[in-house]
Amino acid sequence: MNKKFGLGKGLGALIPEDKIQDKETNKKDNVNLIDINLIKANEGQPRKSFDEEKIIQLSQSIKEHGVIQPIILKKDNETYTIVAGERRWRASKLAGIKEIPAIVMDLTDKEILEISLIENIQRQDLNPIEEAIAYKKLIEDFNITQEELSNRIGKSRTAVTNCLRLLNLDKRVQEYLIDGVISEGHGRVLLGVENKDLQYELAQGIIDEKLSVRETEKLIKSLNVKKKDESNKISNQNPYYLDVKEKLETLFGTKVLLMDKKNKGKIEIEYYSQEDLQRILDILKI
Repeated sequence: MNKKFGLGKGLGALIPEDKIQDKETNKKDNVNLIDINLIKANEGQPRKSFDEEKIIQLSQSIKEHGVIQPIILKKDNETYTIVAGERRWRASKLAGIKEIPAIVMDLTDKEILEISLIENIQRQDLNPIEEAIAYKKLIEDFNITQEELSNRIGKSRTAVTNCLRLLNLDKRVQEYLIDGVISEGHGRVLLGVENKDLQYELAQGIIDEKLSVRETEKLIKSLNVKKKDESNKISNQNPYYLDVKEKLETLFGTKVLLMDKKNKGKIEIEYYSQEDLQRILDILKI
């Protein structure tokens, strides 16, 4: 008696029946046993990181119970590319399985990316940066709007926009999001800081101090208030101090903060790297 397989909750609705192929009989909804060595991963798969421990756990389950849900493949000449189910394929290889149940489909590149993306979203398998990169690829490669994408994947346009904005974070901060050491909420709050190096420093502080998203919001708000107050100090200065500030910024080629209080104050010269600091020291002949 043949096993009865299903596509999984929600995924079946994404796949038109006329896309499902049988490599031998061309019957719809047929599940084939495919040689696992003829299958390759999809380079365009949104998900790039896999939890190795969970893969090992799944492989143990597959050894005992087999692959309950078929993977989805697209035939490429004599081999097959994974559309959905790469985790099951990896675990099956680890378990020493020779053949894996699969549904072979005739899909365009756009359909493959959409199905891979939506499957991972439904199962919450993507980290925020992987999800944002997948959204960006769909929008750019297939010339669709954020509105069209949001309708297609079942998420609000605001959620899509907020996710895409995470790609504006410093690359080091993006790595923290990928590794899960800070949350997407932290990432959105850090977008309120323009300076990328400061974003990174704040992200390190979030990790070291175990700051919540709310605590991070308060911290950044206080920094923005301080910045505004310092800006107001300059704007309230007389033309002489404003002229001095402008000349210093021209000389050093960077932002200079000139603070005066009753003819006493301090000058702050910003630098953005060790090389930038050395450049300023050379100007000062230090």
